[in-house]
Amino acid sequence: MDPTRALIVIDVQKGFITDDTALIPGAVQALQADYGHVIATRFLNPSVSQHRKLIGWERFTPGTEEVELAFSPPEDAWVYDKTTYTAVTPALLERLDQWGINTVDLCGIATDGCVLKTAVDLFEAGLRPRVLSQYCASHGGPDCHQAGLTLLRRFIGERQVV
Repeated sequence: MDPTRALIVIDVQKGFITDDTALIPGAVQALQADYGHVIATRFLNPSVSQHRKLIGWERFTPGTEEVELAFSPPEDAWVYDKTTYTAVTPALLERLDQWGINTVDLCGIATDGCVLKTAVDLFEAGLRPRVLSQYCASHGGPDCHQAGLTLLRRFIGERQVV
């Protein structure tokens, strides 16, 4: 276990599990054992969100079953809710700094959305994001997953998509 690396599990929630993402919860469940620091996010879509106002996307209402995690994080994992694509917040950056983290491994759903946005934001914050492509998927299907990986390679570099 490298103490300068952390794992962020992005939005592996019941509502995002489809035929295209069904393998992710089990894969992530096993992957967590390789990390001393695990962070998990849950996407929530409150009534005032841009997702509702601009896209007309009504799912993931707080308190519904679809926002529940589809895997069990370790007891000491930091689990937090987010209402945006990115998982990067000042609190996250502060915690990573306190832990001495300089490389953040990312996995979860969706490669073409929240994983991509989080990776780019970590890159711009001066950290090294590594997207674990076999532990990512998109509820939009394999074409969206592949599109996300293509864009990630352009945004954060080929070596950061593993």
